[in-house]
Amino acid sequence: MSTAASAKNGTWRNWGGNVSARPAREVTPASVDELAAAVRKAAEDGLKVKAVGTGHSFTSIAATDGVLIRPQLLTGIRDIDRDAMTVTVEAGTPLKRLNVALAREGLSLTNMGDIMEQTVSGATSTGTHGTGRESGSIAAQIKGLELVTADGSVLSCSEKENPEVFAAARIGLGALGVVTAITFAVEPVFLLTAREEPMSFDKVTSAFDELWAENEHFEFYWFPHTGSTNTKRNNRSAGPEKPVPQLQGWFEDEFLSNGVFQVAQWVGRAAPGTIPSIARISSKALSARTYTDIPYKVFTSPRRVRFVEMEYAVPREAVIETLYELKAMVDRSGLRVSFPVEVRTAPADDITLSTASGRDSAYIAVHMVKGTPYQAYFTAAERIFTAHEGRPHWGKVHTRDAEYLAGVYPRFGEFTALRDRLDPDRRFQNDYLRRVLGA
Repeated sequence: MSTAASAKNGTWRNWGGNVSARPAREVTPASVDELAAAVRKAAEDGLKVKAVGTGHSFTSIAATDGVLIRPQLLTGIRDIDRDAMTVTVEAGTPLKRLNVALAREGLSLTNMGDIMEQTVSGATSTGTHGTGRESGSIAAQIKGLELVTADGSVLSCSEKENPEVFAAARIGLGALGVVTAITFAVEPVFLLTAREEPMSFDKVTSAFDELWAENEHFEFYWFPHTGSTNTKRNNRSAGPEKPVPQLQGWFEDEFLSNGVFQVAQWVGRAAPGTIPSIARISSKALSARTYTDIPYKVFTSPRRVRFVEMEYAVPREAVIETLYELKAMVDRSGLRVSFPVEVRTAPADDITLSTASGRDSAYIAVHMVKGTPYQAYFTAAERIFTAHEGRPHWGKVHTRDAEYLAGVYPRFGEFTALRDRLDPDRRFQNDYLRRVLGA
């Protein structure tokens, strides 16, 4: 089964299975002109419009009862400019296809998230990110955007052209228009050496500042109910290339990280009392390893176990305190958490509604396997995150509204004013945007 969202009997569902919608109609435009015509036709019929990628968001950001635009025919590379070192790509292109195509051309993005199933427009519109000391989210690597606005016109923006739209539309939440093409900064393909190793929770938290400072990309996973973490450091390397051997890769990335992990999740769902024991075993299952490969093969990994996720960005200097509070809450709560907690970082950027807008940030992500009740855990975690002025990931479960978000985003009013200008009739509105941006 594909990792994309599914549509059956006219009902659209997201990848995590926690959001569904019944659009009045679905459109799969084969060109920007067809997409613009679909937006104009929706306006004539008084229908709202939403574009949807692979449904990897856990929020209802793409849900609509109006016109659902599927961009899967708008794919592929439009242009490679080797002088400017940019690549322009159609909005429906999956990150996986972009990464492979770039590698074939001897090029790469500077940084990326840890999965690559999403479309480029879905990933950037929701603020998808990896981890990095100096390099930011995928959207922070955008040099230009093309979007169809509410009146059906095509608008191009960059630092020079419509700069106020560019500032906001790189992470536009689908609120400003339908993105049709994205121009990314790229660089000659390079090698990364990944060093993965277990480390105690106490050690990683006490040495976090040094680990962050010494590595271009540092992240770790903490296994609740244990004092164990798994750390990952990615740094540029002169080579030689030394990928994970195929059999070892299959055993560690597919069998242990997906197969055995899936079975452990099933056991945990059936008998929650076993979860702390499973967590202790899981935290010791993956041993240390070092490998060197091209970026997308190091940054990304397959995720076949379906889950629901909440993630918040807190000021980087507050991350360890926040994590200690999360651990204390889990320890005393009686909750049974079978999924590791992921911790990553990003430098401040200048995108209006980026979770790292104007501040160096760290991300804490909590997960529950698909089909398990997650509300009690997420509610308790969210209380901790918001006490630290946390900003929720736009594509992951949260309960914040426009009033809260206006308090943690200094440029919130700038975004909503631009939306008033570009979409005065709220053609791109849905329940989620009404909640997070206000009516």
